[in-house]
Amino acid sequence: MTTIDQPSNLETQLEALRQTAKSAIATAETLERLEELRLVYLGKKGELSLILREMGKLSAEERPVLGAIANTVKEAVQNELDRRRSDLQAAQIQAQLAAETLDVSMPAVYSLLGRVHPLNNTIDRVLDIFVGLGYTVADGPEMETDYYNFEALNFLPDHPARDMQDTLYLPDGNLLRTHTSNVQIHYMEENDPPIRIAVPGKCYRRDTVDASHAAVFHQIEILAIDEGLTFTDLKGTVKEFLQQMFGDVPIRFRASYFPFTEPSAEVDMEWNGRWLEVMGCGMVDPNVLKAVGYDPEVYTGFAAGMGVERLTMVLHQIDDIRRFYASDLRFLQQF
Repeated sequence: MTTIDQPSNLETQLEALRQTAKSAIATAETLERLEELRLVYLGKKGELSLILREMGKLSAEERPVLGAIANTVKEAVQNELDRRRSDLQAAQIQAQLAAETLDVSMPAVYSLLGRVHPLNNTIDRVLDIFVGLGYTVADGPEMETDYYNFEALNFLPDHPARDMQDTLYLPDGNLLRTHTSNVQIHYMEENDPPIRIAVPGKCYRRDTVDASHAAVFHQIEILAIDEGLTFTDLKGTVKEFLQQMFGDVPIRFRASYFPFTEPSAEVDMEWNGRWLEVMGCGMVDPNVLKAVGYDPEVYTGFAAGMGVERLTMVLHQIDDIRRFYASDLRFLQQF
């Protein structure tokens, strides 16, 4: 470290410090060594600070002159430090890149990406259509009470659907919903007309699993409640949906029966030269409207429901519902 001489030699000492610092900085090989040199020359206890303390002994005329020289030296040393730091950092990056050289001729490693399951894809398509028609997507519980699954939907106490061989009852007396119609009751209890909802979801029944039946399956139902709705509105909605889903196909309505609609109908469409049943529908029974506090003299409504597995099997000409749940990649990769 430079020894402080008489005040008259301060200018010489400053120049010597600059030269010594420049030489030392130029030979620094690491960023750590560079930081050490910064502290030696420019730190609070460094050589420049020691020289500046002696300036208090100078006359008023000498002090500004030596102060300007000291600032010049400090700036010069700082510039040398910055320049060397940039060089060392650049060299460090180059060394790192050299150590991590990539062989761009090597084959890429591909990750096996998943795909949307065909059932989910069908649900998305159906909901997109009904949302485009002004419907809101709604959902509700899969574990349900007898009231919401049956009673409020106008099922009589002795209706066969309530039998234990058809419905999965839980130990607490509740059940797994047999259709998504339960959401209609929940939604109407919480909302005033007009209502237009589309309800996707899982359903559960005690069915024997075979090529066309599953104990767990998916439904999508729609419900519209407003003043003055008629069966003509229902037919127009069903026709518009099927045309958007399948194209300009012939359709027909057959009289049917559902506890929660009156009149009720099954909807068939002609597909590959034969008639296929694709959905059930009807006008909401007045008893259902009364159960949720709607006045059937003021409001009417219609509902329609479809099986997602059924629609998907028709769309893709699949002959066995069990294929959807077999987790066979050879099958799923087709979609």
